[in-house]
Amino acid sequence: MKMKELSYLQIIAGGFLGVILLGALLLALPVASKTGMPTSFVDALFTAASATCVTGLVVVDTYTHWSVFGQIVILSLIQIGGLGFMSFIVMVWLFLGRKIGMRERNLLRASISVTNLGGVVRLAKHILWGTLIFEAAGAILLSLRFYPQMGFGQGLYYGIFHSISAFCNAGFDLMGKFGQYSSLTTFAADGLLNAVIMFLIVIGGIGFFVWEDVYTHKLKFRKYSLHSKMVLMTTLILILGGAVAIFISEYQNAFAGMPLHEAIYASFFQSITPRTAGFNTVDLQTFNDATIFLIIFLMIVGGSSGSTAGGIKTTTLAVLWCATMNTIKKRRHVNVFSRRLEDDAVARAATVLVLYLGLIIVSVFLLCGVEGISMKESMFEVASALGTVGLSLGATLKIGIFGKILLTFLMYFGRVSTVTIVVLFIGRKEPALTTWPMEKINIG
Repeated sequence: MKMKELSYLQIIAGGFLGVILLGALLLALPVASKTGMPTSFVDALFTAASATCVTGLVVVDTYTHWSVFGQIVILSLIQIGGLGFMSFIVMVWLFLGRKIGMRERNLLRASISVTNLGGVVRLAKHILWGTLIFEAAGAILLSLRFYPQMGFGQGLYYGIFHSISAFCNAGFDLMGKFGQYSSLTTFAADGLLNAVIMFLIVIGGIGFFVWEDVYTHKLKFRKYSLHSKMVLMTTLILILGGAVAIFISEYQNAFAGMPLHEAIYASFFQSITPRTAGFNTVDLQTFNDATIFLIIFLMIVGGSSGSTAGGIKTTTLAVLWCATMNTIKKRRHVNVFSRRLEDDAVARAATVLVLYLGLIIVSVFLLCGVEGISMKESMFEVASALGTVGLSLGATLKIGIFGKILLTFLMYFGRVSTVTIVVLFIGRKEPALTTWPMEKINIG
């Protein structure tokens, strides 16, 4: 069984890598750029990795550099990467009416991060239909917004592109039409666009399992699984807490001169987008250091397990917080919502956090040392890449080949998950049959 699980991880990790390389080859073609000149393979690889890993970091402006062919390649990579490589393949099989065998079911289970094999095909169908419904609804609403100033054809295209990008938490945009690398700053005061983009980001980031819970139990919160309760509560706290903190921090700074409603839009948008979409409606370089620090924290947390988002995940943060509170209260077990967490949940959450922070420390050191980027910019770009966010303070546009390759690896690690990468490199080991004598040490 252990070898089978390892092979599933290898297939998923290898599948993402294959999609990235294929995307890079397509984007390197002359037809993919507006100038008709081939794009350097490093830049094409970076863009393909950013799209497949639904990150949004760019080394060239998506609108001004890539042709319609290149933009469609990027959008396809976003859709495949958002749903997950294996999920996308299985969903295509379902659409074609093919029979799903036990191996495909196990691959799908591993891909969408659910524990039970039973009902996984039904969940895949719900994911497929849910994705189509949410992306279609978002595309229609955004197209209605873009139509008056762009016309029907381009308005529809922009609506579809940004709906998929937002739902998959990718953060790619075509707003270079109004200014290179401007993201959604042109629409900072637009209530409809802000609401639609934020809604799509949150829905895409809470996880497919939570969708199923809400679909099954409707608004009966007490009937939700412990996973769904923790995801929804943590998400709500992070959104509201982040928005209030950003509003207070920037009201007399970046938001100075904005009408109150626009400042509120901007606060909520900048609270939601670091987890992990990469759009922004305010120039991030106008933010003070306190807000930048908060955004880095939100990027590290990210979205939820089994979603289109990256980061350590909301459940990891929730488990560690609950474990801390239970330790302070000297409780033997970690209890949440009248349920006891499994014994190894805290150890797994701590492992994820340590691996994540370890990667950030090493990467920031390398980026500062090799590329000469300031520590603040390096930490921001590294957290953005590893969290598959896509926000940037501009350092990505200044780095050389080494920095681009480093961020490419971080985006890949962030999408596949650091734990999966570790398992692939060191393999799974059978539990030891011997137990060594216990000895206490001082902690704290």
